[in-house]
Amino acid sequence: MGRASRHARWLSSACAIAAAVNVTAAFRAEAAEDVQQQRVEEGRALVTANCARCHATGMDDASPHAKAPPFRLVVERYPSENLAEALAEGIVAGHPDMPVWVMKPEQIEAFLAYLDSLKK
Repeated sequence: MGRASRHARWLSSACAIAAAVNVTAAFRAEAAEDVQQQRVEEGRALVTANCARCHATGMDDASPHAKAPPFRLVVERYPSENLAEALAEGIVAGHPDMPVWVMKPEQIEAFLAYLDSLKK
């Protein structure tokens, strides 16, 4: 086998490997995006069930409770990575009649994913 032929086969194999790596990376990125979107939807369900009676949970709705800030403002005031510990311990701040709710780790992830989806 000649040198040019070996080089052509090597180049063909390298291209095939590169294509497979690109497909794998694209698949992983798509899967990660799907997981993130699922967390956002889980977070939306959590806030709808547990928070919407006082807090505005969307991009332009008003909070039913005058002293409960809309979540779109909460995420601007407090970066979500700073809220994780407070959520795990149970938020005691907020409006005076806000219940203490200690979240499980998977609920925290979902809640924060939803809050992050509200960033402008």
